[in-house]
Amino acid sequence: QVQLVESGGGLVQAGGSLRLSCAASTRTFTSYSMGWFRQAPGKEREFVGGMDRWSSFATSYADSAKGRFTVWRDIAENTMYLQMNSLKPEDTAVYSCAASSAHGSPDSARLYDYWGQGTQVTVSS
Repeated sequence: QVQLVESGGGLVQAGGSLRLSCAASTRTFTSYSMGWFRQAPGKEREFVGGMDRWSSFATSYADSAKGRFTVWRDIAENTMYLQMNSLKPEDTAVYSCAASSAHGSPDSARLYDYWGQGTQVTVSS
């Protein structure tokens, strides 16, 4: 069983930055594909970025995140991070991390077995 806990959300002005953390209960980041997703009110959950175990933990990003967001892991700390720069009001959402042992497209929420509770990110204009 994998437990994931996100932290680092908050309120920031447009153009600002936030760093989210995803702490795992086990040595997840060497055995699982990992993803960051977000869900805004009234919208479907969407992929933000992730690391694919089956591609040597290559990172991938949604078009909306490319050039602004960065995903990386600290294996020793058993933590994954999401650095978000140049934030926009449309980035406002609950951000969740997820882990998957399955083989598949890392941008599909259905791939993931374990989810954190989420952390709120609010970007003011």
